[in-house]
Amino acid sequence: MSGEHFFDVIIIGGGISGTSLLYTLARYTDIEKIALFEKCDEIASLNSNAKSNSQTLHAGDIETNYSLKKALKVKKSADMLENYAHQYGYENESIFKIPKMVVGIGAEVPMMRTRYQSFKEHYPYLQYWDKERLCELEPKLVEGREENIVAMGSSEQYSAMDFGKISQSFVDNAKKEEAEVEVCLEEEVYSIKELGKDFELITAQGTYFAHYVVVDAGSHSLLLANDMGYGLEYSTLPVGGSFYYATKPYIHSKVYTVQNPKLPFAAVHGDPDIINNKITRFGPTALALPKLERYKGADFIDFMKTLNPDKAVFDVFYDLFSDDEIRDYMIKNMMYEIPGIRKGLFAKEVQKIIPTLDEDDIEYADGIGGLRPQVIDKVNKKLLLGEAKIDTKKGIVFNMTPSPGATSCLSNAQKDAKLICTYLGRKFNKKLFKKELLEV
Repeated sequence: MSGEHFFDVIIIGGGISGTSLLYTLARYTDIEKIALFEKCDEIASLNSNAKSNSQTLHAGDIETNYSLKKALKVKKSADMLENYAHQYGYENESIFKIPKMVVGIGAEVPMMRTRYQSFKEHYPYLQYWDKERLCELEPKLVEGREENIVAMGSSEQYSAMDFGKISQSFVDNAKKEEAEVEVCLEEEVYSIKELGKDFELITAQGTYFAHYVVVDAGSHSLLLANDMGYGLEYSTLPVGGSFYYATKPYIHSKVYTVQNPKLPFAAVHGDPDIINNKITRFGPTALALPKLERYKGADFIDFMKTLNPDKAVFDVFYDLFSDDEIRDYMIKNMMYEIPGIRKGLFAKEVQKIIPTLDEDDIEYADGIGGLRPQVIDKVNKKLLLGEAKIDTKKGIVFNMTPSPGATSCLSNAQKDAKLICTYLGRKFNKKLFKKELLEV
């Protein structure tokens, strides 16, 4: 096999996971021919688009569902992405300094004090703000509030990112390297076949071959894996997140609320929109949907294939619905999507952040929000809280990356690049990677 349709590595998926791997291979390895296939007509048009996510660079400091160990791991990933942005001068273009905080209200205040004490050594920039100080920083958080409120956060950190723009920058910068890089848009992969130690990919435009394949295609990753007989121990439950727009900019900081540790979904938070500074977005909701993409054509058959319902899946659902808190959460989030009642119900949720806000102050953001593959481990009968990787050890990897997958993109790319180099007998430039992304 030779010629223009043969590559050392083919990456499937043009979101931030696939494009960061493309850049990492081109910049930090001696791999010569790399291709990226994206079925849409532009890079990062789905979940990595700024309209589809919370635009947050997660550092682990204000995410209360993270243990300290996990928070520091996430911080390392966030630092890589921030260092990359600084390396190319993307400040105020793709990465932004926005104040951020997590608030503790009423009975949550003691936990917030304890968390601050354990985190401040590892995050020296963190500050603890009492109600009086919050009244100065973000008066709408305190106005009309009777119970006590405190927060931990920072004012000078880079906390927001346009992951769509960063994805495109990965492609642009990869093309400047010595490797031969080909990016194929509107190139949907229909099937992958093993040919000895190589792979044949059938796409919308033709047939391609590669020594190694990485699938970074969201919920479709498991679909392609299952077609090849891999990942049958997993199911995916696609969960959509919607947002509401406030009619005016109530807050100027990213304001997170305390996370329910039982739930793998983000608690509602408020964020200044980086693509429209006149808007504050509140969300996300969390609604299981029978589709693999939020707003594009849905294939129910593909959804059923990735859900792959059996007794193990139903056991997981039964356990979830048997828990009063989880069941109420699921029902509540379904109601947040029903026209006619959703604004009033969601306004009550947002009042935890802005007590004086009512339903006339928000509107449902049509077409805003994404879809994440929530992975079910059928063997252990539980929802996985982080990303899932299917490494076949045969030259093909399938990745499914729920939040904070965007923040962790370069960390995940580093792992895959090392796997690829080991398998192909190529070199990964650890020294340059460390200098540019880890030691800045």
